[in-house]
Amino acid sequence: MSERRIEFGTSLRSPYEVGKLSRQIEDLGFDILGCGEHVSFYGDTANGFVSLSVAAGATSRIRLMSTITLVPLYPAALLAKMGAALDVASGGRYMMGVGVGGEFANEFEACGVPVKQRGSRTDDALEVVTRTWTATDVSYDGRYTKLRNFSLKPLPIQKPRPPIWVSGRSDAAMRRAAKYADGWLPYMYTPEQFAESIAKIRAYGEDLGRDMTDFSFGMFIFTAVHEDNDRAVKFASDRLSTQYSQDFSKLVHKFALAGDPERCQARLREYVDAGASLIMVPAACPDDYIDTNLEMIASTIMPAFRP
Repeated sequence: MSERRIEFGTSLRSPYEVGKLSRQIEDLGFDILGCGEHVSFYGDTANGFVSLSVAAGATSRIRLMSTITLVPLYPAALLAKMGAALDVASGGRYMMGVGVGGEFANEFEACGVPVKQRGSRTDDALEVVTRTWTATDVSYDGRYTKLRNFSLKPLPIQKPRPPIWVSGRSDAAMRRAAKYADGWLPYMYTPEQFAESIAKIRAYGEDLGRDMTDFSFGMFIFTAVHEDNDRAVKFASDRLSTQYSQDFSKLVHKFALAGDPERCQARLREYVDAGASLIMVPAACPDDYIDTNLEMIASTIMPAFRP
């Protein structure tokens, strides 16, 4: 048993049957429901705001996290409005996960956004989001966004604003997290890389004169749990190879959580010991094993980290 309660979340992998899967995840005891997004990708993908809105109507307790919103593809004021509206519609359960994207250039071209501007556009948008979620009659003269006495009505329910979590792996993402966010949620990270990123973000926060005491650190790790260890590893390898259109057979043990319950607990303990207080465990398995995978996580993994 863990001496402190670790929060667990998982993500909607499919844009279909969102309400049904959201209720199932809530009933299994997960704390957070995530949803990723792409405008276009290798396979079927959702839009985070749309799917999480459906999830909001289908659930009553679980918090709703965009994992992640492709921030540079949205006009900043529209992004702020959609986040505020989802927080209101869900009764104050929204958490904005932020990422710059860029791994699929086709969608940036289709949206008229230069890939090289994704970082600067994200920073601009986060300025707009944080200002317009906490005040009215906002004026702002940014590189990409100009506001004159601009107000969102209604403002988000959560005060001072919904939590913002920054995802990524780069130093720029870590600096962004320290400046704008309440939490850090990287993926494809080893426990050692995770610990190093925590130290960097705390240092960046200190440089900014920010009190990092209440800053949270989480890990987004693709997961397959099965009583047969080798089968779980194959599940994860095959799924991630398809999802990212590259060979993951040599990367599974490094970047995914895959194996029997005992091995998954031991690996997860490394991330918790490094400083993780939130673990997002999206499925890395065949479609016909997703339900069982979620049940295995809830019954054999989560209890070990909840006092």
